[in-house]
Amino acid sequence: MAGLRVQASMPRFITIGYGDRSGYDRTAKTVRDAAHAADAQRMREGDVMGIAGKPVQVRNHDAAEVRVTQGPFLSADLPVAGFALVEAPNLEAAIEIAARSPCAVAQGVVEVWPLDPTPGDEG
Repeated sequence: MAGLRVQASMPRFITIGYGDRSGYDRTAKTVRDAAHAADAQRMREGDVMGIAGKPVQVRNHDAAEVRVTQGPFLSADLPVAGFALVEAPNLEAAIEIAARSPCAVAQGVVEVWPLDPTPGDEG
């Protein structure tokens, strides 16, 4: 994937941004523009970001039958707006990155999830 950094020593975090158009529209354009610029800079530095598409749920209980259901499994007060995979030295730095994102500044919320390595992928 173009632009994706691979640094075994840098912790990674998944962010999930929640927000809606009305909150976005209520936020000053200069604030939104600064948030988009911050995201663009993170992408230039190698973080992966994207707008959420339409999800499907996949089940394959006991590896017996794949079942696909349209729509999200979880629901929230605000719709999922986007995801990012960011690298930061620690959780506090990842929170600072998330706090400058469009969802965070435009009346939404961003979850920050530490992405622990899978066994055997520690470096």
